[in-house]
Amino acid sequence: MSDIFDINLASSGRDKIDWVRSYMPILNSIKERFEREKPFAGMKISMSIHLEAKTAYLAKTLAAGGAQVHVTGCNPLSTQDDVAAALAAEGFEVNARHGIDMEGYERHLRATLAQCPDLIIDDGGDFIGLLHGECRELGKNLIGGCEETTTGIHRLRSREARGELDYTMIDVNDADCKHLFDNRYGTGQSTLDGIMNTTNLIIAGKTVVVAGYGWCGRGIAMRAKGMGAVVIVTEINPVKAIEAVMDGFTVMPMDEAAALGDLFITATGCKDVIVDRHFDVMKDGAILSNSGHFDVEIDKVALEAKSKRVWTRKPNIQGFEMADGRIINLMAEGRLVNLAAGNGHPAEIMDMSFAIQSLCLEYLAKNGRELKNKLYPVPAEIDAHVAQIKLEAMGRAIDVLTPEQFEYLNS
Repeated sequence: MSDIFDINLASSGRDKIDWVRSYMPILNSIKERFEREKPFAGMKISMSIHLEAKTAYLAKTLAAGGAQVHVTGCNPLSTQDDVAAALAAEGFEVNARHGIDMEGYERHLRATLAQCPDLIIDDGGDFIGLLHGECRELGKNLIGGCEETTTGIHRLRSREARGELDYTMIDVNDADCKHLFDNRYGTGQSTLDGIMNTTNLIIAGKTVVVAGYGWCGRGIAMRAKGMGAVVIVTEINPVKAIEAVMDGFTVMPMDEAAALGDLFITATGCKDVIVDRHFDVMKDGAILSNSGHFDVEIDKVALEAKSKRVWTRKPNIQGFEMADGRIINLMAEGRLVNLAAGNGHPAEIMDMSFAIQSLCLEYLAKNGRELKNKLYPVPAEIDAHVAQIKLEAMGRAIDVLTPEQFEYLNS
């Protein structure tokens, strides 16, 4: 039985799903084939992923392939209640509510695994954590699964290195058609969208501090620069720091950048990126936001402890007044600003990422029982297939090697 906020919101959710469907041609073509071939007939799929319209259409695509699909969120603030209601109204089991506390969030994760799934989609590694711990018995039928995001891949690699990964998993995050577009262009646009729509402030002329220059950080820095910001990048990796310099950005430690920034955006996947000492030197009116998976990059506990007053200034913005009267603003409780205070990545971008997810689950359904308990890359042919369909949907074409060229390149 579903646990959602209000089934009467379903009409609004259906409108959102129908809108994104119009801009997801790759997933549309996969859904049509799945309806004919039923690659998941008799299988159960559990999804823990940001529950909004694009995710809902992924769930419908998998269900078209014959799967019984159970859905939950992967972040309490990214669930859209009307989308959850739309799926529940169509017969999906949905356990997700916007703003639920962590106890309720974890209860929803366990409820979504309770069907003992054959396949899973994880986003951040919470499913895998439960299946290796208190919910181990619920993994008895598990063939394998896919991990969507950088943070989840870090956690999987750590398990694998320790010899503690008990299931077959596919690294969707590092597929070319995922990280090159989703992480860079999707995160870049949706992060700035969420910040601008929530604050109603200009980006041009501001000093924007971007913590982390991975694919997400690159996209954020690129978009902020394009909108007229002065961009500072902080990094721990010297190679990425050099890349940032050669891309035209100023690079310095956070201890120096903290006093200069008007807007801070963390995208590292690590904890304690902005901490107590940084709050002491920040400008009055500084805005803090996070695009990493978990709400640990900005030390909210230390920020509150230093404040003489904390209040909600407007939806998704908390004000923290320091002892000297300065106000530091925190967006979306330090959670993913592009989802908690926005609509997530554009539909055309998620079309590629969710096409990879769909085809990788199909690959696992057919081949997973022969694979070892390890983290596998996305098969190259899946990546290439998705790229080709996307290119055609964009009305573009490319050259093809002649037999002589192929022979020359492989000689």
